[in-house]
Amino acid sequence: MTSGATWHIATVATVRPLTPNASLITLGVPTWPGNDGGQHIDVRLTAEGGYQATRSYSLASVGNSTRLELAVDRVPDGEVSPYLVDDLRPDDQLEIQGPLGGWFVWKPSSDLRPVQLIAGGSGVVPCIGMLRAHSAAQSTTPMRLLYGLRTPEDLFFADELKTLGSANPAAISLVFSRLTPEHWPDPPGRLSRDSLAAHTIGPEQRPRLFVCGSTGFVETVLSWLTELGHGSTDIRAERFGGI
Repeated sequence: MTSGATWHIATVATVRPLTPNASLITLGVPTWPGNDGGQHIDVRLTAEGGYQATRSYSLASVGNSTRLELAVDRVPDGEVSPYLVDDLRPDDQLEIQGPLGGWFVWKPSSDLRPVQLIAGGSGVVPCIGMLRAHSAAQSTTPMRLLYGLRTPEDLFFADELKTLGSANPAAISLVFSRLTPEHWPDPPGRLSRDSLAAHTIGPEQRPRLFVCGSTGFVETVLSWLTELGHGSTDIRAERFGGI
């Protein structure tokens, strides 16, 4: 599936809380052509006076389904995310453009090197799409996720990640910076170069790496990966800001 610039009318099917500050939004889009893991859409809102605001959101859903999933984190003072999280209701309609993005994407290929996903906060959403694409393809390529977040309450797709972790404990690593779940083996603390090295595939295996999160998170992780010996051509990164 390739990137496109087509605008579609999306009808909201469901909106449910994902965390105290985020919602999982399911959209029905009859004209959707399908998308790969890691792709995103633009959402355009138009006010009564004609003012428009457009923001990009990663897709958690993959494949040829016309049912899309967005996980949107509420950003204080944002123009779009507070409306999507707090005010959107079933049967509301949105203008969306996509699928967009062809670089920060994972899809089955002849490259069988392992894949390491590294996410901070809501940057886990495109990684979920990649994990789902990996599962749907029944790929034998090793794929692991390192997910840094503040507290257990901030965990996106908790049940899905628990299931994946139960099937393969090495596949999912969580690092909590402020508060950990009860009986968690590690104390809370920010992701560090040492913990990054401990929870990710080493450079000797030449993994393909995908890093997504806030600009500060991504830049820090990229510098550590370079110091640890990963090649820059093996790393793809996607940054986001508050919107």
